[in-house]
Amino acid sequence: MIDKAVVDILECQGINIILSVPCNLLTGILEQIKGRRIAHVPVCREEEGIGIAAGAALAGKRPLVMMQNSGFGNCVNALMSLTAFYRLPLFMLMSHRGGPGEPISAQVPMGMAVPRLLQALNIDYISIQKQDTLGQLKPFIEETYEAGLIRAALLSRELWNETK
Repeated sequence: MIDKAVVDILECQGINIILSVPCNLLTGILEQIKGRRIAHVPVCREEEGIGIAAGAALAGKRPLVMMQNSGFGNCVNALMSLTAFYRLPLFMLMSHRGGPGEPISAQVPMGMAVPRLLQALNIDYISIQKQDTLGQLKPFIEETYEAGLIRAALLSRELWNETK
């Protein structure tokens, strides 16, 4: 089960607060954190999650912002003027919408743009397309918090389709 595997990795890496904006692909992850040592704070907008994550990082927590990649544009200013400026660690977990087989055509433009936006902002990211590559998350998350970086993982639609 993809969602359980992801949450197991997050918990193992010490993620202790998830701030999320709704996304139907990520719903299972939120279901899996119930009863775990990970707090969940739903937010209305992505940049709200970035602000709360900054406060959590200052308090010694390991925050994670979870969103659909289409919302990434909403948080760029907060990421750069708050998180990056103050060198606060943050990991973002995004469902990567807009790729092959995307049923909602409005998702395609940001789906194509987000990898280039992350590169332009000097935010390292990994793209997870298959269940057998989920293990890449472990060292990537660990390095994020050890080095005080901003990083992201794009979870493709294919990842969830693989188990259907």
